[in-house]
Amino acid sequence: MTKNGEVVDLTPNEYKILYSMAKSPNSVFSRNGLIEIALGENFHGYDRAVDSHIKNLRHKIEDDTKNCKYILTVHGMGYKFGGKK
Repeated sequence: MTKNGEVVDLTPNEYKILYSMAKSPNSVFSRNGLIEIALGENFHGYDRAVDSHIKNLRHKIEDDTKNCKYILTVHGMGYKFGGKK
């Protein structure tokens, strides 16, 4: 993945989460939904780990983490990808 012409290094889990969300833009994903879809049944951790991955992704791909364009929070529900495929 690139941002402003520079390669952005994503961890495997960050990539899986971003890819899963980007395949269905504007669909809302709960933490547990992202674990199920992106990380799979072999994931052994807390659902809050998704929040950490989302935070790291935002720092890597967003121009302004206070006004995100790509990874959006849907309060009380989860996250959605707001960009284009």
